Amino acid sequence: MNIRIVTLSFLWFATAAVSGCKEPVDAPVVEKFAITDSLINRLLIDTVQQSNKVSDLIFSARITAEEERMAVIFPTVSGRVNNVSVKLGDLVSKGQVLATITSAEMAEFDRQVITSSAELRNAERNLQQAQELFNSGLSSARELEEAKNEFLIKQAEDKSARAILKLHGGSSKGTYSIPSPLTGYVIEKDVNSNMQLRADNNSSLFTIADLSRVSAIVNIYESDIPRISEGDEVRIGILSYPDREFSGKIDKIYNVLDGESKVMNARVSIDNPQLLLKPGMLATVSISAKSGIDLPVVNSRGIIFDENRNYVLTLSAANKVEIKEVQVNRKATGKAYISKGLIAGDRIIASRQVFLYETLKD
Repeated sequence: MNIRIVTLSFLWFATAAVSGCKEPVDAPVVEKFAITDSLINRLLIDTVQQSNKVSDLIFSARITAEEERMAVIFPTVSGRVNNVSVKLGDLVSKGQVLATITSAEMAEFDRQVITSSAELRNAERNLQQAQELFNSGLSSARELEEAKNEFLIKQAEDKSARAILKLHGGSSKGTYSIPSPLTGYVIEKDVNSNMQLRADNNSSLFTIADLSRVSAIVNIYESDIPRISEGDEVRIGILSYPDREFSGKIDKIYNVLDGESKVMNARVSIDNPQLLLKPGMLATVSISAKSGIDLPVVNSRGIIFDENRNYVLTLSAANKVEIKEVQVNRKATGKAYISKGLIAGDRIIASRQVFLYETLKD
C-alpha cells in the first residue's frame, strides 16, 4: 500500500519537473494591413477642385428634330390615296414621291392648263394677224395694241395655271403626287393607301426630318431661370447610351412659362452624324451655371457613408492614407460640394475605398 503511494508521488513530481523545464510559447503575431505604393498605383485618385461659384444643374429633356431641318407635309387637295411608297423611319431623298392621290380638284387644275394653253395659242395667232394688217395699213394702231394686251393676258393666265398645277404636284392624268421637300427620315406618317382625304382635312400626312443635327428641348424649373443663359455649355446623358456623353450649347431660350408644369423650355443643338440620337428619346441635361456658392467639389464616387456621416480617404504627397470626415453641402450630377473637411488640391481615393476604409478604421 505504501509502495503505491510513493510511486504516484514520484510520477507527479517528474511530470511537474518536465513541465517546468519547457520554454514559454510566443503568441501569434497579427500583421497590420499596409497600403503599399504598388496598391496605390492601381487605385483611382481624384483631385478636389474649387467650384469658383459655378455649379451643375440637372434637368430633364427630350430629343426632337430641329425645326429648321424638318418639313411637315399637308394635303393641298381632296381625293383618294392611290399609293403610299414609304414607311415610317425610311430615308427619303429630296423630290422623291411619298404618295399619289387621285383628285377631282387636280383634274380641274389640269383642265385649266389645257384651256389656258389653247387660249394663249389663239391670242398669239391674233397678234400675228393684227401685226400683219397694221404693217399693210389695213388696221389701226389701236387694234394692234388690243391684240398685244390680249396676248399678254392669256400668257399670264397660262403661266398661272401651270404654276398651280406644278405647286400641287399634278399631272395630265389628274393624279396628285406628294414629293419630299428635303432629304431626311420619315419621322411621322398618318396616311395609308385607299384613304379618303376630305377638303377640310387639316392633319399632316408626313413629317420628314434631317437628323444629322437634332435638338434637346430642356425643361428649366422656374427657380433656375435666372441662372440659365444662351451659350451655356451642357452635357447630355441618354438612357440608351449610359457610358457616353454628348455635348452642346444652349442656342435658344423660349421666354414663355408653361402654365401647368411651370417650366420654361430651352433648346440645345447637338451634332448627330452617326444618327445615335432619335426623336422622342429622353435625356438628362447637366448645365454648368453661375452660383453664389464657392466650395471645394469632388466626384461623389469617393464619398463613404457610414453611421450617418460622410468620410473620404485622403492621400498625402508622401502617399500616406488618412480617414477624414467631411460635410457635404449638396450633390449634383455625380459631384459633391464639400462645406468642411477638404480643400482644393486634396487627393482622395475613389476606387476600392470602402474596403480600405473598413480595414483602416479598425
